[in-house]
Amino acid sequence: MNIPYLDLKAMTALHGDEIQKAVADVVGSGWYLQGQAVHQFEQHYAAYIGTRHCIGVANGLDALTLTLRAYKEMGKIADGDEVLVPANTFIATVLAITENKLNPVFIDVDEKTLDLQLDALQQAITPKTKALMLVHLYGRCTYNEAIQTLCEQHGLLLIEDNAQAHGCLYGQQRTGSLGHAACHSFYPGKNLGALGDGGAVTTNDTELADLIRTIANYGFSQKYIATHQGRNSRLDDIQAAALDVKLRYLDQDNQRRIHIAHTYYKEIQNEEIRLPSLMDEGNNVYHIFPVFTARRDELQKHLLSKGIHTLIHYPIPPHQQACYQEWNHLSLPIAETLAHEELSLPLNPTMTDAEVQYVVEATNIKFRV
Repeated sequence: MNIPYLDLKAMTALHGDEIQKAVADVVGSGWYLQGQAVHQFEQHYAAYIGTRHCIGVANGLDALTLTLRAYKEMGKIADGDEVLVPANTFIATVLAITENKLNPVFIDVDEKTLDLQLDALQQAITPKTKALMLVHLYGRCTYNEAIQTLCEQHGLLLIEDNAQAHGCLYGQQRTGSLGHAACHSFYPGKNLGALGDGGAVTTNDTELADLIRTIANYGFSQKYIATHQGRNSRLDDIQAAALDVKLRYLDQDNQRRIHIAHTYYKEIQNEEIRLPSLMDEGNNVYHIFPVFTARRDELQKHLLSKGIHTLIHYPIPPHQQACYQEWNHLSLPIAETLAHEELSLPLNPTMTDAEVQYVVEATNIKFRV
């Protein structure tokens, strides 16, 4: 077999006829920005997440950056303030913090659950700490009541990075509705992916929503009247139309992801490979299925020899990146180990049962490269 890590063409084809019609309707309308398709998707996505507001923006990084920028404009955060952030995350989470002249404070994670270490989180809070950026990495819900209590006790803004967890649940609530604001990416490979870049912010805070919408549109409170120094970050109507179609099938597609993941959990048995803890159904939508091994590169080569393509998420943690030399000295041992040992197996709704079984069997073989 030849199993790609992700076949975007096949993913789009799952709902291809409806997507093509929705896109054609936008093309025929002659309205491609800030039109009805964007307005409709924002309404539908806000209702799905369970918030009053959804503001479409150009991409997930902009969603994060604009949220922090708006909080600064509102006087809730100031230059030099600290934002707590998991050490195990994609660099975009940290870029948004530093772009706003804020200081990231990296918190190590638990090796099995991949959740923030609560003791380390508590110890990191200082009078300069103003927010926690909670990342639902890999599609796993990392929110819990202890985190909520900690934020309330210290008056911290709770901002969710929900870029990888569209449709994930905590109890009866969806991630993206648990904090003061949440940031979403619709990069094509996501569980809810556009045909290009796209992003959104969800929140119940009307002042924040209005301000993000203003800043994202050149700072205009009305056309040609700039009340803020803004930027251009808008979700376009073609992307919104495609997303609106895919949103109708998101829960169904996530259920297929969950089924595949549970097969992996049940049948992958290799003493050299660790899997993160299994979460209750619904608490993980399996955007990424990570496995961990000290022989990561050998495992990747072994699987490739069997025609199975994998990816590494993410080989260098943010605090060790060359662009953040001021934090290169930090020791965050678990995040660093995860970065050195993580390998992502194929997992998406287009996979057949035969392909899933083939991945299991290949992964269970004692690999020698």
